[in-house]
Amino acid sequence: MAAVASPAVLGACHAVAPRPVAPRAPRVTARAARVSTVVRAMARETDPKKRIVITGMGLCSVFGNDYDVFYDKLLAGTSGVAEIDRFDIEEFPTKFAAQIRDFDNEGFVDKKNARRMDDCLQYALVSGNKALLDAGLDEEALGKEDLTKIGVLAGSGMGGLTVFQDGVKALVNKGPKKITPFFIPYAITNMGGALLAIEKGFMGPNYSISTACATANYAFHAAANHIRKGEADVMIAGGVEAPIIPVGLGGFVACRALSTNNDDPSGASRPWDKSRDGFVMGEGAGLLVMESLEHALKRGARIHAEYLGGAITCDAHHMTDPRPDGSGVGLCITKAVEEAGIDISEINYINAHATSTLVGDVAEVNAVKKAFGGVENLAGVKMNGTKSMVGHCLGAAAGVEAVATIMAIKTGWLHPTLNNAEPIDEVEGIDICANEKVEHKVTAAISNSFGFGGHNSCCIFAPYVE
Repeated sequence: MAAVASPAVLGACHAVAPRPVAPRAPRVTARAARVSTVVRAMARETDPKKRIVITGMGLCSVFGNDYDVFYDKLLAGTSGVAEIDRFDIEEFPTKFAAQIRDFDNEGFVDKKNARRMDDCLQYALVSGNKALLDAGLDEEALGKEDLTKIGVLAGSGMGGLTVFQDGVKALVNKGPKKITPFFIPYAITNMGGALLAIEKGFMGPNYSISTACATANYAFHAAANHIRKGEADVMIAGGVEAPIIPVGLGGFVACRALSTNNDDPSGASRPWDKSRDGFVMGEGAGLLVMESLEHALKRGARIHAEYLGGAITCDAHHMTDPRPDGSGVGLCITKAVEEAGIDISEINYINAHATSTLVGDVAEVNAVKKAFGGVENLAGVKMNGTKSMVGHCLGAAAGVEAVATIMAIKTGWLHPTLNNAEPIDEVEGIDICANEKVEHKVTAAISNSFGFGGHNSCCIFAPYVE
């Protein structure tokens, strides 16, 4: 029997307690390991064809589908984590998650298709439609658009996991003739974006990115590039995920990545706290309408914020563990700042990946210090962890957290990092918004997300200034 790798703690995405078993890649050379943190002088983009603005936001979350309600819950320090009631949890050592309950598709999916579809596809259609309406792109407005210049990039780390699980059950228990014909179409990761495009007639770039928990940021980065290259005027981009089912929970339990704080589920997700013991599963979707400033102004769109730039890198280190010194993530932050055309001193807010895992939390803090040139340069910077309240939404995490980041820009308030009773030594000198919301005028914000395979991503958002 083939040996199975046992990543005891999921580092890049969810590290808890590294115990590498899988064969490691050859050690990188000293030259390759030395990552530059020097940012080349680069001007902020001024061409309205290449400036990217956010004109619409849509999400599905443990707090519902309205982003104002969602952010109010975050500001209030409300935890969405509770005992799972979707299936029998008796045999699972982790019995809680940030599960979406009583999901309302708001009529965006008809009853017949809702019975067939995996939840992640419904999340994609609901959040996508709501983002378009928020952007003022209703049916009448879309009738005036060039639909060949509108694309969709709705990524997912795991795709239609429920449909996949049910298909395997049908095969094993009843034979191949009982597998639904929707098994493959509704299980593959690209179908959420495809269904939205089919519904609306969007003929621009359309595909799915799957880079584990960094997925949505990768989608934003790619979408911006399509617009800047003139391949699209508008992109609907982000991530969706619906993993809270037996095989999803069981898989992460097998990795020993999850918190087992069953006595206090709402206190289980505790980024940067000394008593953290693993991440908490979440689910949902976060999609943004991104478009060129020129196009947005031409149609008179309301602008939520501006996407200044982003970057993606690979740790090239380990299947699940991050580089402990944070060099890969630090490089990603540095490259994102470079693409944004700003000085890192302009950034005063970080929405961190912060999964509440032993290794991952520390590695990210090390990366931030490295990118900023030391903790002394973080004096005016605030950092918080959205996952402390909504859990880890995996492929949707960066999408949901982008909405939180943009809401921080719009409202001037940062939500608390919940459950931080005894901060780790590594965050000394950094304001992590422990347990209380903070009033803060954001000048530029980083949103970090990292995934299995060493996939690092960093996006930079800022207030829109004419």
